[in-house]
Amino acid sequence: MTLAPEDHTQQIPQGGYYSQSAPPAPPAPPTPPLGEGSRPAPKRENRFGQTVGVALLAAVLASGGTYAATQLGGQSTATGTTSAATATTNPNQNSSPTVVQGNASAPDWTAVAAAVSPSVVSIDVTTQQGAGAGSGVVFDNQGHILTNNHVVEGASGNGSITVTLSDGRTYAATVVGTDPSTDLAVIKLTNGPKDLTPITLGNSESLKVGDPAMAVGNPLGLSGTVTTGIISALNRPVSTGTSSQSPFGQQASGDEVVTNAIQTSAAINPGNSGGALVNGKGELIGINSSIASLGQSSSGSQSGNIGIGFAIPVKEARSIADQLIKNGKAEHSFLGVSTRDTVVSDGTAKRAGAQVVSVSPNTPAASAGLKNGDVIIAVDGQRIDSATALVAQIREMTVGDKATLTVIRGGARQDVPVTLAAKPAS
Repeated sequence: MTLAPEDHTQQIPQGGYYSQSAPPAPPAPPTPPLGEGSRPAPKRENRFGQTVGVALLAAVLASGGTYAATQLGGQSTATGTTSAATATTNPNQNSSPTVVQGNASAPDWTAVAAAVSPSVVSIDVTTQQGAGAGSGVVFDNQGHILTNNHVVEGASGNGSITVTLSDGRTYAATVVGTDPSTDLAVIKLTNGPKDLTPITLGNSESLKVGDPAMAVGNPLGLSGTVTTGIISALNRPVSTGTSSQSPFGQQASGDEVVTNAIQTSAAINPGNSGGALVNGKGELIGINSSIASLGQSSSGSQSGNIGIGFAIPVKEARSIADQLIKNGKAEHSFLGVSTRDTVVSDGTAKRAGAQVVSVSPNTPAASAGLKNGDVIIAVDGQRIDSATALVAQIREMTVGDKATLTVIRGGARQDVPVTLAAKPAS
C-alpha cells in the first residue's frame, strides 16, 4: 500500500489537523524536506512504529457561513482499595484534582470528567478570512492557555481570540507565542479570573499501550465533550505537512510538523485540536492535534473520527509551553544530519532505518563521529525505521539532552553517544 495525498483508495487512511470542519478546498501541495532528513518517495506500507503521513485537512467553522481551507507536572501514586473513585486536590500545584481510581482496569470516567472539564476551554478565532474554533487547556493560574498553533495562527494581525471557560464565562485572549514546527501555541486571557483551574500534568513517558485515555474538547462546537478509548500506540512518527497551509489561507512558517505522537482510539473530531488527552487519574498526557481519516467524501464533506487520533506528548508540550511563556519562542534540539529511508542488513535479517547522507560540520553529529553511510536504527533503544522517525525522536528531546544512537556501520552494530545542541536559526 502507498500513502498518497491525492489517492483515497486502497491506502492507509489520511488525516489532518482538527480544528472545526468546513467544505473542501484544493489538495495541499507536497511538503518540503525535513530539517533532519527527507521523507522517501516512494513511501512504505505502514506497520506499527513506522511513520504515519497525515495529510493536512485543517479547516474551520465560519460564522454566518462556511469557507474551506486545506488541509504539564505532578503525579499521584495513591491507589484505591474499593471500586469507587475519589478526587484529591493538589495543594502544591493549585491545579485540577487527581482522581484515585478504585479499579484501574475499569476507570470511573464520570469522576475524571468532573475533575478535568474545568481545565479545558473552547477557543474561537475570528479573522478577515473567516472564523475558526478549537480547544485548549488551562496551563497555569496566570491565564496561560496551551493549544495548537494551527488553532490560533490566523489571529495575527487583525484577528481576535475569544476563550470560553467550562462555566460559560468568556474572555478575550492574545497570543503569547507560537511554535509552528511542533504545532503548539500559548495564548493568555485578558483580565482573566483568579479562580482558574490549571490542569494537572502527567507523565507521558510512563504510558503503556492499552492504558485507558479520555479526550476532552470542543468538537463541532460542542464544548465540554468527552470521549474515551485507550492508548493505541506510542512513539508514532506523524507528519502533518507544513504550517504554511494555514486554515486562514495565510502564508506562515514552512516548517513541517513532525511529532513522536501518542496514538489513541478516543474519538477526536473537528474542534478537538488543542484539547486534553488525559489518563485515568485525570492528568494531562497529551495535546490532541490530528487524526487519520479516510479523506473527503464524494459529496465534498470532511470525514471525521475513524478511531485513530494523535496527541503531542505532555513532556514535549510542557517544554515548549514553558519556553513560549518565558521567551515568546522555543528552541529545538538538533543533530545535524541529512538522512533518507533505507533497508540495511542486521545480522541475518533486514531492518529499516535512517541512512546518513551528509553530516554538517560543527554539529552534535559531527562531534559524535557519525559518518556518511551510517544507518541509524534506534535512539535510546527506541526503534528508528525512517528519516521522519528520526526527526520525530530528536524533536521530542530538549537541548542538552544526551542520547545513544544505535547505528549499523560496515555491517556491524555500534552505539554512538551524542549530546544534542540547539538548532540554529534558519
